[in-house]
Amino acid sequence: MSRGSSGYDRHITIFSPEGRLYQVEYAFKAVKSVGNTSIAVRGKDSVCLVTQKKVPDKLIDPTSIVNLFKVTPKIGMLVTGFEADARTLLQKARSEAAEFRFKYGYDMPVDYLARVLADQAQVYTQHAYMRPLAVVPILAAIDEERGPQLFKVDPAGYYVGYKATSAGAKDQEAENYLEKRFKNEPNYSMDEAIQTAISALQNVLSEDLKATEIQVGVVSELHGGAFRTLSADEIEEHLTAISERD
Repeated sequence: MSRGSSGYDRHITIFSPEGRLYQVEYAFKAVKSVGNTSIAVRGKDSVCLVTQKKVPDKLIDPTSIVNLFKVTPKIGMLVTGFEADARTLLQKARSEAAEFRFKYGYDMPVDYLARVLADQAQVYTQHAYMRPLAVVPILAAIDEERGPQLFKVDPAGYYVGYKATSAGAKDQEAENYLEKRFKNEPNYSMDEAIQTAISALQNVLSEDLKATEIQVGVVSELHGGAFRTLSADEIEEHLTAISERD
């Protein structure tokens, strides 16, 4: 922390003379500090979410480490950042989606859910008795009118739709890689989207990943728009395809 920020980083509601909110910036750094990198890729009929699966202790049951969740049967969420904050955000998302379904009689659109979560995150930057959540959710779903949809919400309350995006420790390197892959506006199939996302993660981490070291979730028109996570055997098939292709 530079001396120039002294005094302005203590309160979330006070701008520095340069127009910065240091506590919000620290929330972005907190997300990166966890050390996970997540990548999402949108295809022509699907959206794929991939993240690392780090087990911090040998005594921990690996099946209890989860970063991919169902908000509704057709909306998937990939969370990057503090686990406890992610749980709070997931509960909020599920509650809002259930209330929307009860009130209007149809499932909440994923873009509306992204806006609700972004609105909450923005409110957390206004009040001194709150703190921003150190988590970046990435939402994926198949919209009935718009097709595959991919959204990312940041701790400052900004959200927007993406063709591909990343979050976490090496998000900038991943986005540079994805920009090159999407330069010619490719129309990826579901398998191609999954393999592009896994390849991007392997590229930025500079290592060959095992099936047990990553989590993969996909929402596809082929499966009626339902969100599901891939098994280790399915992930292994894609890793084999990538190694044979390269």
